[in-house]
Amino acid sequence: MEDNFNWQGGGQPIYENRPSPKKDRFGIGVLTGALCTLAVVLALGAAAAGAFLMTGAGRSAKSSPNEEPEGSSQLEADQQPEELEENLLNVDLISQTSMISSYLEENYLYEFDEEDLRAGMLKGLIDSLEDPYSQYFDEEELASFQDSTEGEYVGIGAAVTQERSSGIVRISRPYEGTPSAEAGLLPGDVLVSVNDTEVTGMDLNQVVSLIKGEEGTKVTLKIYRETEEAYSDVQVERRKVEIPTVNSEMLEENIGYIQVTSFDRVTSDQFINAYKNLKNQGMERVIVDLRDNGGGLVDVVEEMLDYLLPEGVIFYAKDKNGNKSSEYTSDADAALDIPMVVLVNGNTASAAEVFSGNIQEFGVGKIVGTTTYGKGVMQQMFYTNAQRTAAIKITVADYYIHSDKNINGSGITPDVEEELSQEAAQMVVLPKEQDNQLQKAIEVVKGI
Repeated sequence: MEDNFNWQGGGQPIYENRPSPKKDRFGIGVLTGALCTLAVVLALGAAAAGAFLMTGAGRSAKSSPNEEPEGSSQLEADQQPEELEENLLNVDLISQTSMISSYLEENYLYEFDEEDLRAGMLKGLIDSLEDPYSQYFDEEELASFQDSTEGEYVGIGAAVTQERSSGIVRISRPYEGTPSAEAGLLPGDVLVSVNDTEVTGMDLNQVVSLIKGEEGTKVTLKIYRETEEAYSDVQVERRKVEIPTVNSEMLEENIGYIQVTSFDRVTSDQFINAYKNLKNQGMERVIVDLRDNGGGLVDVVEEMLDYLLPEGVIFYAKDKNGNKSSEYTSDADAALDIPMVVLVNGNTASAAEVFSGNIQEFGVGKIVGTTTYGKGVMQQMFYTNAQRTAAIKITVADYYIHSDKNINGSGITPDVEEELSQEAAQMVVLPKEQDNQLQKAIEVVKGI
């Protein structure tokens, strides 16, 4: 995901004891499941608006964004206060909210925007869950998030990650030929602020919204480069960026190489076409590179795995009540009949872990690299207004891959451990002969 994704106090950031790169979080890594239609209610004042399900494009989805809402609910006029006291938004809270609003209108010294206040309240509601994967989206953030799954957007052409414990945001990949690479950004650069807004600890999707903007405008990024121990302000022009999610080529000795950067709506077709083209060229072994792939849409990864794997369960979810849902399976028509190695690292997350984990669990390939991020929970999106211009993304289930394995917090452990060299990690364009992880993958796939 491109551009996906505050320093404490007023001092400079401290980087001692930061997590190792394998703890990084790439992109938002949303794994959008297709669950049964649900409704949630958010209320402000006396009225409550229905919240309607947003799903991925999965075959098991029960609704789509173009369908009419299944329903809404609101507080009945004659409902008694004691009936509300068990709810999150009870009469006392509504009264306090109204009182604070009155105090602000009558006494607050500076001007304020009521819409910003409302959005801040809703964000605070979700932020109080202390769940790194749950988020409230305002209109701009929602549009940015939806764009991120389509493969084309106006931005700077960089992928970013966030360290789980520290909240530090890093540039993980400036894509070649994009504004970010042209401006001199490098992998590993710490993103301190965007247009003077500090971003450490900020939700990665909010960081994305700050970076994106109108085509032709410029955004100023303050970065900290650890190798130089220096801060700098970098101006980057926003342009329309279209990054292929799949790149492929034939390597030595008829080894096919397929790099998948994210699981967007176009990815399945791109991957299957790349695989077929390489087979037609005589591919005898294949390496699938999922390094720095932060995930994406679960139905997309299911289509790819169904194409490759023999019959079996690929994925299922369990909700808070232990109910099993969203089961995806592969049929018996497996296309993978050659040795496979999957390359992973600490930024391989979510749907990318579903792919690599199933290759390992089905026993049809080897995993090379470093332990993956470890995101084994699934989020679902719900609209929070009838206009569908705002939404929440909340964690709704644990997910399990083949052999009933949940990788939350632990990730996928490679069959062959190989850390990328420090020199290679700093390169925007990494020549394959200097990519020691890829060279190890070539060695392993030859031996299968």
